[in-house]
Amino acid sequence: MFEKLSRILIPIAGKLNNNRYLTVLRDAFMLSFPLTVFGSIIVVIINLPFLKGWMGESNLTTFQNLLNIAPNATLNIMTLFVVVGIGYYLSRSYKVEPIFGGMIALASFLMLTPFVLTQESGTTIAGVIPVDRIGAKGMFLGMIVAFIAGEIYRRVTQRNFIIKMPPGVPPAVAKSFAALLPACITLGIFLIINVVVTLTLHNNLHDLIYHAVQAPLVHLGSGIIPTLIAIFFVQLLWFFGLHGQIIINSVMDPIWNTLALENYEAYSKGAELPHIITKQFVDIYTVGIGGTGMTLAVVLTILIFLKSKQLKQVSKLALGPGLFNVNEPVIFGLPIVMNPLIFVPWVISPMIITLITYFAMSTGIVPPPNGILVPWTMPLFFSGMMGTGSLMGGVLQLFNMAVVFVIWFPFLKFIDRINVRKEQEEELSQAALAGKDQTVGM
Repeated sequence: MFEKLSRILIPIAGKLNNNRYLTVLRDAFMLSFPLTVFGSIIVVIINLPFLKGWMGESNLTTFQNLLNIAPNATLNIMTLFVVVGIGYYLSRSYKVEPIFGGMIALASFLMLTPFVLTQESGTTIAGVIPVDRIGAKGMFLGMIVAFIAGEIYRRVTQRNFIIKMPPGVPPAVAKSFAALLPACITLGIFLIINVVVTLTLHNNLHDLIYHAVQAPLVHLGSGIIPTLIAIFFVQLLWFFGLHGQIIINSVMDPIWNTLALENYEAYSKGAELPHIITKQFVDIYTVGIGGTGMTLAVVLTILIFLKSKQLKQVSKLALGPGLFNVNEPVIFGLPIVMNPLIFVPWVISPMIITLITYFAMSTGIVPPPNGILVPWTMPLFFSGMMGTGSLMGGVLQLFNMAVVFVIWFPFLKFIDRINVRKEQEEELSQAALAGKDQTVGM
C-alpha cells in the first residue's frame, strides 16, 4: 500500500516542490518575516496586561501611540513586502536583474491602487492610500500583479528590448538604462488596465479581485474541513520523506496569512476577531509542540517510559532541538519516515489536535489567534500565550501535548518491545561471539 501511495504522491509532490511560482511565493513571504516579527513583538509589549495599572490610562495611551508606528510600518503593510519579494525572486529565477523586478512589481501594484480614503462620514480624501489596500485586503491583487509584472519585465528584458550603454559606463547606470524600456512597457500596461477598468466598470481592481477571488478563497480556507485536509497531506508527505510544510504551505500560506492579517487588524482596533483558523493557528498548534506532528510528547514519552537504548539515544539527541520545534532528528532517527508502525499516530494526532483546538476557540474557552506573528521556533506554552494574548493559549498547548501522549503511547510501547527484544538478542549474540573468541585464544 505504501509503495503504491509513494509512486502516486512523490511525483506530484516533486512537481509542487519544484514549481517556480510556488517557490517564489514561499520565499516572498519569508522576506517579510523579520519585519513582521519585529512588529509583532512591539504589539505584544504595548498590550501587556499590567501596563495600565503600572502606567495609568493616560500614560499608557501616550506610550501606545508612540510605539504603534512599528506595527503600522510592518504588519499593516505586509502586502508591499510580499509584492516586492515576488518581483525580486521571480526575476532572479529567470536570471534578470532582480531589484528592478521587485521595484517594477511594487509600482505596478500601486498603479492599480486607488489613492482615495473614504471616511466613515462618507467624505473622501484624495492622495491618501487606505492602509487596508496595502495590508490584508490587497494581498491577493498584490500577488497576482507581482507575478504578471515580473513576467512582463523578464520577457521584455530577455528579448533585448533594452537600452545598452557603451563600455566604461558605471554598472549601476548601465543597469538602470537597461531596465528603462522594460519598466516603461510594464507600467504602461498596468496604467492602461487601470484606465479601462475605471472608465468601463466604474470600479477599481482592488475591489473586483477582493470580492471575486480573495473573499471566496479566504472563506474556504478558514473552514475546518479544508484545514484538516491540508494537515493530512502535510503529515502524509512527511511520512514519505518529503517536506510537507514547504509543499502544502506554498499553496495555503496566502490564504492563512490573509486570515491572520484580518485578525490582526480587528485586534488592533479592539474588535471581535473574525477567524479562528489563521497562519498562527496552524503554526502554534500543529508545529509549535515540538515540530511537525507535535513530536515533543513522543521524545518525552521515550525518555521517561520506554526502555530501548536505541530509542532513548535518539530522544536524547532530539530533546534540545525539539524544545524549539525542530524535529528532524525524530523524523529520520526514530524513524518516522516510511515506518508503518508509526503511520497511524503520525497522521491522526495533528488532525485530532486541530479539532480540539478549533472546538476550544469556537466555544470561547481559548481566544482565537490575534494575528501577531510568533516565530515558529518559540517554545511550547510561550508561543500559545503570545499567539492568543491569553494564558489559556499556552494551557491549551499543554493539554494538546497530553492528548498526543495518549495517542502515541501504545504504538511507542509496541515498538519499544520489538527494539528491546532485538537489543537483547544482539547482546546475547555478541556475548556468544566473545566467549567463542576466548575459547579459540586458549
